[in-house]
Amino acid sequence: MEDSLFDLPRPARYKAIVCEVLYREACLCAAQSKCMVDLDFLPQGLHDLESVEMAARVQERVDLATPTAYSAVVLGFALCNMGIVGVRAREIPIVIPRAHDCITLFLGSQARYREFFDASPGTYYKTTGWVERDISPEKMRGTSKMEKLGLDKTYAEYVEKYGEENAKYIWDTLQGGLRYYDRLGYIEMGEGAPLPYPEIVRAEAEKRGWAYEEIPGDLSLMRRLFDGDWDEADFLVVPPGRGIVATNDELIVGIG
Repeated sequence: MEDSLFDLPRPARYKAIVCEVLYREACLCAAQSKCMVDLDFLPQGLHDLESVEMAARVQERVDLATPTAYSAVVLGFALCNMGIVGVRAREIPIVIPRAHDCITLFLGSQARYREFFDASPGTYYKTTGWVERDISPEKMRGTSKMEKLGLDKTYAEYVEKYGEENAKYIWDTLQGGLRYYDRLGYIEMGEGAPLPYPEIVRAEAEKRGWAYEEIPGDLSLMRRLFDGDWDEADFLVVPPGRGIVATNDELIVGIG
């Protein structure tokens, strides 16, 4: 009797929990993966929450992955302002790239990100996701640090509440974090249909009086994440029953 087709080896199946800022790139890598990858997106802006709140959001999704359906959970996140610290693997492993933030995933490696940072430390990076994906209001309203402190208003709202002089002081203080930037870098992934986003980011750079640069992206790190190619140098594999910790060294994340 011929073997049933259902008895033939199947590719590994992963649950991928991914930040929405990686939406287009994650969909492409999942579609082209040699494995079966089920995508589960969380809204952009989770790193603006208290770290324990972001970890709780990620943990909720991790806990939905069962060993009968998946062989691993892969996270399309980085350390993200300590937002994945404390996330625990349950019955199947968790895999996460060794990266401080998502720019590493767009540039392909920590080493390449370091090269760009050393050459132009004042660069603020944007991608398709940073242009077109906003925080989902129904999922994020009332939870960010800025909202809790009452610092999420428009300039006009500050004027109405505090008066012109106080509003100007508050606004200048809130915008101060951008004073260290002088360049907008658009990371062009070179995949899919042409999009108008480089022109949009260039216009923003001109408005701010910053330089503009287009940077070739590299999907190799994300492809390896979805393909199960997890070398120890670039990925952390957390076994069942253990959690993610920050190592505060070149490894970035470790097992706790």
